[in-house]
Amino acid sequence: MKNLSEHEAYAAMFAFLEHRYRLTGSDELGALLGSMSLLPGGNTADPAIWEDWLNAIRKAESHSVKVEMELK
Repeated sequence: MKNLSEHEAYAAMFAFLEHRYRLTGSDELGALLGSMSLLPGGNTADPAIWEDWLNAIRKAESHSVKVEMELK
């Protein structure tokens, strides 16, 4: 598997969330996708979203994201 650039990984996440939105019609996902959409200049509709994305990348790179389910 190849490594994705920040923009390619963002597009992959967008595609994944858009698919989930089409399956569920979730208003929350719809609003998030609207904020995540890229404007003609390449910036996100909500500028804070891109910074949140970069912070998520840093967190994943430092292996500090817990993705395992914890059953209690």
